Amino acid sequence: MNEIQAVSALSALAHAQRLRVFRALVVVGAEGLMPSVLAEQLNVARNALSFHLKELAHAGLITVEQQGRNLIYRADFSQMNGLLGYLTEHCCQGGICEVSESSHCDC
Repeated sequence: MNEIQAVSALSALAHAQRLRVFRALVVVGAEGLMPSVLAEQLNVARNALSFHLKELAHAGLITVEQQGRNLIYRADFSQMNGLLGYLTEHCCQGGICEVSESSHCDC
């Protein structure tokens, strides 16, 4: 992942509803979800959800697959891991970084 891709992904996730959508797709895993199920789970209007799904897809964080008449959205775990890797690439000056229970890096 490069800087432009990281900025795009972080920008997409910097909205509460999109973050909720992405997290819901991460939780469900490879099975993915249809927009109607996501809208119901997250209590969001379908037209608003459609906008958020497009933003997440544009950022490369989710994928969409057509199955018959249905669309299935899934988190793109390789992109998610790429973003995490980009953010932590130089953590602890290249040494092993262990995260403690206080959620900070013990370098």
